[in-house]
Amino acid sequence: MPPPAGLPRTTRLTSRAAVLAVVICAIALSLAYPVREYVAQRRQIDQLVAEQQMMQAQVKSLIATRDKYSDPVYITQIAEQELHMCLPSAQCYVVENGQSVIGAPKRVESVSAPWYAKLWESVQESDSTPPATPAAGSKATAHPSGGASGGPAATRSPAAGGGKASAGSGTR
Repeated sequence: MPPPAGLPRTTRLTSRAAVLAVVICAIALSLAYPVREYVAQRRQIDQLVAEQQMMQAQVKSLIATRDKYSDPVYITQIAEQELHMCLPSAQCYVVENGQSVIGAPKRVESVSAPWYAKLWESVQESDSTPPATPAAGSKATAHPSGGASGGPAATRSPAAGGGKASAGSGTR
């Protein structure tokens, strides 16, 4: 008997519908991975194209800079501006603190000598200075180390060998 006309028809899952649903799910699952890979590859291609365009712009900029620096007129202009170069055919003026320094005597800036030169100079200076001689009525007392009480400088006398030590440890 057919169902009454006024009641809604209930659908039942038939075996054909179940097979159709399984087939559709299998197709969808089999296409999901390739579609996902396709989208990822398209994204990577877009990134690489953008990077390539950026690099091409950078190469164009570097070529323009190279061409600019190979121009002798530009090099001369930069040398005059940045390095204050004065060409032989030009009269150049240098102004320091509001006053021209052309014709003014050059200030010699002292360059400090390295530490070892200063040390050697002080050693030579100490060797060349005459020692202080003891007073006429005093005598030098012996030091426990074998020298005079005034140290090595007290044992020197200008009359005894031109400033060399006449007594002492003899370590010179």
